[in-house]
Amino acid sequence: MPVRWRAPGRVNLIGEHTDYNDGFVLPFAIEQGTTATVDTRTDGRVAVASTQRPEPVEVAVDTFRPGTGSWADYALGVLWALRRRGVDLPGLTISIDSDVPVGSGLSSSAALVCSVATAVDALLGLELSADDLLAVTRSAENDFVGAPTGGMDQLASLRSEAGHALFCDMRTLATEQVPFDLGDLTLLVIDTRAEHRHADGEYRRRREGCERAARQLGVPALRDIDAAGLQSALARLDDDELRRFTRHIVTENERVLQTVAALRAGELAELGPLLTASHVSMRDDFRITGPELDCAVDALLGVGALGARMTGGGFGGCVIGLVETRTADTALAAVQTAFADRAFGSPQAFAAVPSGGAHRLAS
Repeated sequence: MPVRWRAPGRVNLIGEHTDYNDGFVLPFAIEQGTTATVDTRTDGRVAVASTQRPEPVEVAVDTFRPGTGSWADYALGVLWALRRRGVDLPGLTISIDSDVPVGSGLSSSAALVCSVATAVDALLGLELSADDLLAVTRSAENDFVGAPTGGMDQLASLRSEAGHALFCDMRTLATEQVPFDLGDLTLLVIDTRAEHRHADGEYRRRREGCERAARQLGVPALRDIDAAGLQSALARLDDDELRRFTRHIVTENERVLQTVAALRAGELAELGPLLTASHVSMRDDFRITGPELDCAVDALLGVGALGARMTGGGFGGCVIGLVETRTADTALAAVQTAFADRAFGSPQAFAAVPSGGAHRLAS
């Protein structure tokens, strides 16, 4: 009998590019997600099809290799990672259906790999632990697809709980559920429709730059530089780009910790300035925003949003704005007008609802 599992996309409330620096992040799962329906077959082949993709893929279970560039690599990567762990796979039929916008920075790829991994785990009775599932899904994206993601997306998709944000220490992979009740506020997600790509050279350049900065500073990762030691660290770096990268990571980690403290205390008004400061840092220091993202943030702040920032890997994708619920329509209209004035494409929007992680659906 086929098995169906659904895994969500995510919004990262704050903590951008800190994950691969062993830092802190604060994502939460959203209602939009990916459903994987998986069943065994007897011919020793794997067939992967998606409602959103016109071209199904079929390969022998023991022949596929990394790096084909196909959309199906995300599903095949899960099977490849399982085989590397000694799992003897039968033939499989995998059917995918998703309502996470692709290229939006909402982790459609993590939703896909997590839905496939949890469905295959259940179908074959593997009983993988939470840590094993995380390792398999990270390997599928990092090692098979070649996307240099840091692990936050998979953590959020697998471990989130409804009504909470997931505070993650990316060095230890320890997580904490932080209550996330906005009351009369709304977290508005603006999909700018400027496509975001994870595995591009700019993302990799920043990751390699952060690693180079950490080596120059003699620390395992930039997480080991705290706010008090930032100025001293910047003075020891020999390149302005590395100084900018380092300043963003150190200050962003501090903003994550301050955001978690504000949520624990129920001080929601304190979130706004932290979100906006995060965007400024990504725009000026890490330089991963772009015209559509900056335009959306400026439009939201211009009509009274408490705070706004780009979310995701950058160079396109989504902006989040913390607004009073009664003004959400006005805020969206302001973004639409600003985009029309700049001849940008029409943005899409939804109110983000903190949702649960991967779960089984009735077959």
